[in-house]
Amino acid sequence: MDPYRELGVGYSTVRRPDPRIARAVWAALGDARSVLNVGAGAGSYEPADRAVLAVEPSAVMVRQRGSGAAPVVRGAAEALPVRGGFDAAMALLTVHHWRDLAAGLAELRRVSRRQVVLTWDVEVMARQWMIAEYFPQVAERERGLATLNAVVAGFGGAAEVRPVEVPWDCSDGFLAAYWRRPEAYLDERVRAGMSGIARLPPEVAAAGVARLAGDLRSGAWHRRHGGLLGREQLDVGYRLVVAS
Repeated sequence: MDPYRELGVGYSTVRRPDPRIARAVWAALGDARSVLNVGAGAGSYEPADRAVLAVEPSAVMVRQRGSGAAPVVRGAAEALPVRGGFDAAMALLTVHHWRDLAAGLAELRRVSRRQVVLTWDVEVMARQWMIAEYFPQVAERERGLATLNAVVAGFGGAAEVRPVEVPWDCSDGFLAAYWRRPEAYLDERVRAGMSGIARLPPEVAAAGVARLAGDLRSGAWHRRHGGLLGREQLDVGYRLVVAS
């Protein structure tokens, strides 16, 4: 079943690549000239100055790829439909959707000499206000999926881990992108682009939204977290794992 059949609708309107995060991803690719983008989605962060082939299992996501996106083939990370020979393979904010993390990481290693995975440290993210105070069930669920430690272990433990700080005005609306813009979490369209929240039971997500709305009305959120409003960027747990 395609998990993006419902939550992927309108994805490209709220998940627009942020140039600062793009620079971090492209730097991690090193001197790679050929890149396989696994779990490519709508095509975010595909470098225009390199030869890129995308692999994406979801027809919903493939239809949202722009005219300038790389060519795409349908396929799953656990059985990539390519022979290999790529300088690098990248998998950005996708490993938590894979059915078999170890198999997917083994496939990345099979087809490329360098691997770049953007994921998150769930324990760091669990301390962020949007999770800790309003959607703790997200962290509970993510602990049972692909964790940062599992990704590093899947690369034999020799991978480099690079923190990716998120700018306050990040254009890519992933889960913790709005750490300085709490009102955004009240927007159903924004939440639909965050699989962590979108896949919660509706009543659980609604309860978290109601608590946040109440705290914004009363000023409680600003009393607890007003100090964030002066920050330009923040480490909310996102990590680039680079292996070769």
